[in-house]
Amino acid sequence: MKNTDFDFKRIAEGYKNRPYLHKQVIEKFQTDTGSQRFALGLDIGCGAGLSTKALKDICTNVIGTDISPEMINVAKEVCAQDENITYLVSSAENLSLENKKVDIVTAAGAIQWIDRNIFLSNMNKMVRQNGYLLIYDFTISDTMQGNPAYTDWWHNQYLIEFPKPYRNESVWNGEDVAPYGFRMVDQINLKMKYSFDLKSFIEFMMIQSNVNTKIEGAERKEEEIQQWFQQTLSPIFHNQTQCLFFKGYSWYLQHGN
Repeated sequence: MKNTDFDFKRIAEGYKNRPYLHKQVIEKFQTDTGSQRFALGLDIGCGAGLSTKALKDICTNVIGTDISPEMINVAKEVCAQDENITYLVSSAENLSLENKKVDIVTAAGAIQWIDRNIFLSNMNKMVRQNGYLLIYDFTISDTMQGNPAYTDWWHNQYLIEFPKPYRNESVWNGEDVAPYGFRMVDQINLKMKYSFDLKSFIEFMMIQSNVNTKIEGAERKEEEIQQWFQQTLSPIFHNQTQCLFFKGYSWYLQHGN
């Protein structure tokens, strides 16, 4: 997939209903670093605005940026036209804030699509001394609470039907970020829970990158895929709400020595 693959109204609308786990990540960052509120935050790859909304909880003002105009339009809706949030359509590599300096930058689920060296060089110009760069991501896992049938479905049906496209999953380290004025403060693994009924889970799965690749590539019809999910997952959900586990990571980078 390319980062421009997210510039579809269907995907943008779907993203606004994704699990709002971003708030938990931000709150943990605050606790771990002992930080309070910030004056100006920057959200890179803001998508449908959930990460921007979470960042706004700890910032007086926030700038949300995304390469997709469709995502920006939905983000404005999700953030309820908050007058203290402004938006820019731009890639992370080409972003310019003129002479503004930010106190914290977040990038949620964005670095897989970004040139690391150009991005860090750009952030080196924008982040204040001792400011933070918080990079995080989380994804649905192969585990449902108390239900091994879901794990079997995940590996033996879902991933066979919808193989995952390539993503740059490289892990950054201190040596990677030091040339750009940052130091790696901490890297933690995330494990979070979220409950779905069958309908909401299918809606969530319909906007996964591997599923979207099939739809936008005209390999499978949207209605056909929805029916496949309904048929294969109904015996697992049993008309009940089920608790799913998400896994992810959160990296805390600080600018300056």
